[in-house]
Amino acid sequence: MEQLKCCVLIPTYNNHKTLRNVLERVLTYTENIIVVNDGATDSTAEILNDFPQLIQIHLLKNIGKGNALKVGFQKALELDYEFVITIDSDGQHFPEDIPVFLDALEKEETKNVLYIGARNMEQADVPGSSSFGNKFSNFWYWFETGIRLRDTQSGYRLYPLKEIEKLKLYTPKFELEIEVIVKAAWNGTLVKNIPIQISYDDAERVSHFRKGPDFARISVLNTWFVLVAIFWIKPRDLYRKFRKKGIRRFLKEDVLQSSDSPKKKALSIALGVLIGLSPIWGFHTVTVLAMAVLLKLNKVIAFAFSNVSFPPFIPFILYASLQLGAFITGEELIFSMDEMLQNQGIITHLKTYILGSITLAIVASFISGIVAYLIFKSLGSNKIATTNG
Repeated sequence: MEQLKCCVLIPTYNNHKTLRNVLERVLTYTENIIVVNDGATDSTAEILNDFPQLIQIHLLKNIGKGNALKVGFQKALELDYEFVITIDSDGQHFPEDIPVFLDALEKEETKNVLYIGARNMEQADVPGSSSFGNKFSNFWYWFETGIRLRDTQSGYRLYPLKEIEKLKLYTPKFELEIEVIVKAAWNGTLVKNIPIQISYDDAERVSHFRKGPDFARISVLNTWFVLVAIFWIKPRDLYRKFRKKGIRRFLKEDVLQSSDSPKKKALSIALGVLIGLSPIWGFHTVTVLAMAVLLKLNKVIAFAFSNVSFPPFIPFILYASLQLGAFITGEELIFSMDEMLQNQGIITHLKTYILGSITLAIVASFISGIVAYLIFKSLGSNKIATTNG
């Protein structure tokens, strides 16, 4: 604890039945403990009087676990700690697992890492609602960050304080534990699970998680994060990767040498072209990423090829869509190139444009998918032949 400049942070609210036991067990490992009394109305203050060696913060009003954690983080930073292990005061977590976090941190190559204790959600005493909520949270966390975790809701964690300090955290209650791991991952922090023990002793344990209101707040937060991920984070990350590697290296490493099968790559390209040429301007990114996830295709490839409609090509796409629509309907189009560039031709012949655009998207998607499959199949065969040779 001393070498890693690590302390233990314990937020507590009306857990007088378990608080003393938790504190005594944590004290067998370290006295670097910060306790945040989140406006408790039971005997919490009296219990803490018996532990004068601990750093104590007594909040006058109960605001929520998220606020208590932020207060504790700030205090730990003021005391020059670099890491903090958070543990709940309801007896759910085992202080005996503190060395598990420290050992993992010592072995980790990077110190910009956030560990989440992974509970065994299959053990007999785990409530079904907790198991379902965790799976629900894990799915959305993967969608928002691309990181697959076994447990995203455990409050037993190790935080890198210097990195957490860089984040703008707004939520005051349980949802902060989702907010911080999503934003940390977006900011480049490595987020990982490590196995821990868990206890659901109903006789002693008191949980203040309200299934209705708290689950609703977490759902609203995840909805917002999904939108941010689709419209900003995922395009940002792809752009950064593209800019860092350049077009040739990007295509070679992220498209051609992807571990996906030729069929999956070709379908991903076809999806990208289909969405990119479709008449849903402004919604290409959200649609292609959502469809790629739904169909389990390569999101990078699909997104890259959905940009077939990037600005320099737009006039040609509009013109081709109008001409194809006119060919199908037999309509005669009369407008100048200037009118088309100003969208007047599109507005005048909207039905024709939409029909032509959809047809163009389907045809181009089919052709690009077939061609891509043949190319990938050929490249795969050549690679095998070269290896055997």
